[in-house]
Amino acid sequence: MLEKAKEGLKKAIHHMDVEFSKIQMGRANPLLVEDIMVEQYGALTPLKNVATVSCLDAQTLSIKPWDKNVINDIAKAITNSGKALNPQNMADSVIIKIPPVTEERRKEMTKIVKNISEDSKVAIRNVRWDVMKDIKNAENNKEISEDERKDLEEKVQKEVNEANKSIEEKTKKKNEEVMKV
Repeated sequence: MLEKAKEGLKKAIHHMDVEFSKIQMGRANPLLVEDIMVEQYGALTPLKNVATVSCLDAQTLSIKPWDKNVINDIAKAITNSGKALNPQNMADSVIIKIPPVTEERRKEMTKIVKNISEDSKVAIRNVRWDVMKDIKNAENNKEISEDERKDLEEKVQKEVNEANKSIEEKTKKKNEEVMKV
C-alpha cells in the first residue's frame, strides 16, 4: 500500500513537471506544439505523430511533416491552438518564430502555473484518499492490526507531505522563472 502511494505521488509530480515544461517562456521548445491536435485525413492526431518538431535556434521551431499534404492542416491547427503562435508555411515545413513574452503574458502564465500546481495537489489528495481507504479496508478485513494501520497511515502522510513540499518548491521556482525578464 505504501508503494502504491509512492507511485501515485510520483506520477502526480511528474505530470506537473511535464505541464510546466509546456509553458511558453519566449524560447523555442518542441513541447509547446507537439500535443496540438492536427486533422489528418479526417481524424485528429497529435502533431508529434505526423511531423518532426525541432528547434532551429532559441526563438524558432521547425515542423517537418512526414506527409507534405498536411502542411496547411498543421499551420491551421497551430493558429487555432490559442497559444499565440504564428506559423509560416515553407515549401516542405512550417516555421514558428516564438514572440518575446510581455509582462501581461507573464502574469497570465503565473496563473497557469498556479492552476497546474493546484491540479497536482488535488491529484495527491486523491492518491492519499485511495491509499487510506485501502488501509482501512485491510484493517476491517483483519489483514492488518490497528497498530499497523496507524503506522501505515503515518508513513503515507509523511510521503504526502514530502510530495506537497516538492510541489510548492517547484511552483515557486517556475513562478520565478516566468517572471524573470
